[in-house]
Amino acid sequence: MRKRKILVLSITIVAIALILETCILRYVNEKNAQTTSNVLLDRVIAVIDKNESSEKQFVKSLKDDYIVRAKAISYIVDAKPEVEYDIDELQKIASLMSVDEIHLIDDTGTIYSGSIPKYFGYSFDSGEQMAFFKQMLKNYDLTLCQDVTPNTAEAKEMMYAITWNESKTHMVQVGITPKRLLKELKQTQISNGVADMPVYKGMEIYVVNSKTKVIEGATNQSKVGNKVKNNKKYQYITKKHGDYIVAVSMSDSMFSQSNLVAILIVGIYLTLASCLLVLMLSQVLKEKYEKEKYIYTSNTDELTKCLNRHAYEADIQKLDLNSEWVYISLDLNGLKQTNDKMGHSAGDELICAASSCMKFAFASYGKIYRIGGDEFVVLLTQSVSDLQHILKVFDSTISNWHGKYSNSMSVSYGIVQSSEQDFDSILSVSKLADERMYKNKSNYYKISGNDRRSYNV
Repeated sequence: MRKRKILVLSITIVAIALILETCILRYVNEKNAQTTSNVLLDRVIAVIDKNESSEKQFVKSLKDDYIVRAKAISYIVDAKPEVEYDIDELQKIASLMSVDEIHLIDDTGTIYSGSIPKYFGYSFDSGEQMAFFKQMLKNYDLTLCQDVTPNTAEAKEMMYAITWNESKTHMVQVGITPKRLLKELKQTQISNGVADMPVYKGMEIYVVNSKTKVIEGATNQSKVGNKVKNNKKYQYITKKHGDYIVAVSMSDSMFSQSNLVAILIVGIYLTLASCLLVLMLSQVLKEKYEKEKYIYTSNTDELTKCLNRHAYEADIQKLDLNSEWVYISLDLNGLKQTNDKMGHSAGDELICAASSCMKFAFASYGKIYRIGGDEFVVLLTQSVSDLQHILKVFDSTISNWHGKYSNSMSVSYGIVQSSEQDFDSILSVSKLADERMYKNKSNYYKISGNDRRSYNV
C-alpha cells in the first residue's frame, strides 16, 4: 500500500514537472520570439526611415530641377515675346524642356496662355491644388514647386513648379507627370527591403498602411497588395510607425517540435529518476518502518497496546520534580477470582477493558503504561488542574462497563501530584502512589467482603 502511494506520488511529480517544463519552455520561447520580433521590427522601421529619407531627398532634387526648367522657359518667353500667345511654339518649348505643360499666369493668378488651351481661365481660386500658389501674388521673388498632387481640372497626378518672369509681369508654371519619380519610388519601395529580410520558419514580416490596411511590404511577396486578415493560428507583435503598422507574425507550431523533443528528454529523465527515487525511498521507508515497528514492539504491551514497562522506565527518568504532573498507580480488583472462576479469557477481557477505560479518560492528557499483570501507571502532564474532572470521567467509564464474561469491573488507584510536597526522587512519588492505591484496594475488599489474600494476584 505504501509502495503504491509512493508510485502515485512519483507519477504525480513527473506529470507536474512536465507541465511546469512545458509552461517554462512556452514562456522562454515567447520571450525569445518577442526579442527576435522586436529586433526585426526595429530593422523594418530603419528600412522605412531610410526609404522615406531617400524619397525626400529625391523629391527635393526633382523640385529643384523643375524650378530650373520653369526659369529657363521664362527666359525663353522673355527673349522671344512673340511666343507668349503662340500655342504651337509653347508646345515645342515644352517638348524641348521635357515638361508636359506650360502655363502663363497673369498678376491676378489667372492662366491666360500656355501649351494647353483647355486650362485657360483657371486661376488660383479654382481649387485647392491651384490655391497652393496664391502666395506668389504677394512675393515676386518666390519660386515654388508642388508635391505630387491631383490637378484641379482632371485630378491627374502632377508636379507643378512656378516662377515670376524677369520683369514680374507674369508667372511661368510648368507641369510634369512624375513618371520618373514614380519609377524611382517603385524601386525603393518598402516591399523590396522587407522581402530580403531573413526570418525563421513560421515567421513573417508585414508592413501595412495604417489607413487603408493594405500590405505594402512583406517577406512573402504574394501578400503584398492584399488587405490584412487576422489568422488565429498566428501570434502577432506590432508597432505603429508613422503611416505604417509593422507586424511580425509567428505560427503557434513554430516552437512545437523543439518543445516536444525537450519535453520527451526531460520526461524520460524524470521517469528514470523517479523509478530510482521510488526504489531508494521504498528502502528507506522499509528500514524506517522496521525501526518504528521494533520501537513500537519494544515499548508496547502486546495485549492492551498500552506502553509497557520498558517505556515506563525510560519515561520516568525524564520527569522533572519541579514541573507540574500527576502520577496515578492503578490495579484491577478481583482479577484472580475472575481468572479462577471464568478462565483467563475473562481475565484478559478485564485487563483490556481497564486499559480501554484508561485510554478514554487519560490518553488526551498523558501516557498509560501496563507495568505488570493487572498493574497500570498513568502519567498526566497536561491539564493537571482538571484532575478531578478527568477522574470523574474515568470512574464513570469504569462503572458503566459491561463485558462478555463479566458484568462489572473495579479498579483501585492512588494519585500523587508532583507539587503536593518536596519529593527527593521519582521513586518516592511512585511509592506514595502505590501506598495510596493499596490503601484504596484494602478498603474495596473490606466493603465488598472479598478475601484479598485469596483472590488478588
